[in-house]
Amino acid sequence: MPSPYGHTTLVKIFALCTLLALGGLASPGAAKILFPALASGCMMFSLYFFRDPVRTIPETPSAVLAPADGKILTIRTVFHPFTGQSSTLLSIFMSPLDVHVNRIPFGGHVSHLRYHPGKNLMAFDQASTTDNERMEIGIEADGYRILFCQVAGFLARRIVCELKTGQSVRAGKRFGMIKFGSRVDVLLPENVAIAVSEGERTRAGETVIGHAKQGNACL
Repeated sequence: MPSPYGHTTLVKIFALCTLLALGGLASPGAAKILFPALASGCMMFSLYFFRDPVRTIPETPSAVLAPADGKILTIRTVFHPFTGQSSTLLSIFMSPLDVHVNRIPFGGHVSHLRYHPGKNLMAFDQASTTDNERMEIGIEADGYRILFCQVAGFLARRIVCELKTGQSVRAGKRFGMIKFGSRVDVLLPENVAIAVSEGERTRAGETVIGHAKQGNACL
């Protein structure tokens, strides 16, 4: 089933594809076949891209979940004012073939939302973490402060985030998407033990990327 975050985009794509197909049918020669075929392929890929599969959310209270489908590009130590300490940064790359609906990594309340306009560097570029257009989301609960960022990329030019400051959220809940690729960065504080490694693939809302060392990370 298509994600509601993609409905407006799908309507526009379908309208353009319909015009392309009709134009092809009215054209002579190979265009009569080529244009409708291109339009059909574009519509099928768009439906595939905006898919929103059901996920089974782990019930482990200490689990911190992946916010995005994709491949873990890097795991490194950084400092961010929100966590106030050295934190582990996990960068998850989403290819155009991955599910692009993003999910909450752990339960709590949204205490930090900040949009940064910026560049559109390739998602593989480490500088995209700090230089690209992005949305920072910080969640607090039971002594934990976890930050995650939706990062726009070279192809991804549209970040969707429906969260509001002060909102209570549950682990695994859908909250937005990044249209047509890019990455999601997650900063885990020292009181969260990392449960994944570079090169592993993740599924939003299902893959456990860390475990709280004390208390509950998921509410």
